[in-house]
Amino acid sequence: MFGYIQVNCKMLSEEEKKRFRACYCGLCHVLHEKYGDAGRLTLSNDMTFLSLLLSSLYEPDETCYDERCVLHPVKKHQAVVSRAAEYAADMNILLAYFKCLDDVGDEKSLKGRTGERLLCSAYKKVRERYPEKCEKVKECLDAIAALEKENSEEIDALVRLSGQMLAETFLWKQDAFEPYLRGVASALGGFIYLMDAYEDYDEDIKRGRYNPLKALHAQSDYQERMQDILILQMGKCVRALDCLPLEQDSALLRNILYSGVWGKYALIQSKRKETD
Repeated sequence: MFGYIQVNCKMLSEEEKKRFRACYCGLCHVLHEKYGDAGRLTLSNDMTFLSLLLSSLYEPDETCYDERCVLHPVKKHQAVVSRAAEYAADMNILLAYFKCLDDVGDEKSLKGRTGERLLCSAYKKVRERYPEKCEKVKECLDAIAALEKENSEEIDALVRLSGQMLAETFLWKQDAFEPYLRGVASALGGFIYLMDAYEDYDEDIKRGRYNPLKALHAQSDYQERMQDILILQMGKCVRALDCLPLEQDSALLRNILYSGVWGKYALIQSKRKETD
């Protein structure tokens, strides 16, 4: 869906790599069981992160499967399933569906229209289960779309709305952990929005599309300021994460937030140096 939430495999132990793959495959398993092949196509690292985070925080019972699937038909692999994975699967469908709607609105995308049709039934199931979440996510995305349509330069407002949108998907239960989960998701959602704008800047300008970084890009210290802004966002995210009593998978979660999320940034920087 977003593509910015990644693990840094070089910094993981073999056991941690195995654990991440098992949770990733577990989310895939749940998506297929609940929503069929269309659901499985929405699988993302972003919601694998959510599944890991909620599993670490709430420690639900886990079921392990050794299975084969379409993507791995020869060798069996482990898949870990829990109620946290089931919730993450629902949120995966919610975000994937709205991403398709956004693609249709922005670019009249054939891929977006196809995805919307394929996920319509799955999204209706999620909306029946979580009507308030779906409505709040829609409100945030509508507000973002309205600002973008106005060619708004209010980056803070766009970042805040993106964070609020993602936060709705992170709040599994109403309890004392809610403010900290909201803090993690709000900062992460803002980071994702900024990274997406940063990556797409040249293509957006070339095609005459809106990009919230246009005014900032005109400044001589654009690259340095962007790096500072992104670091600030992840700093907020990590500080909120540190307030949560995480034991299981805490090293894996920190690998993602301290290192993994910067993988795409490094790749963008590398590509730009090649074209300069």
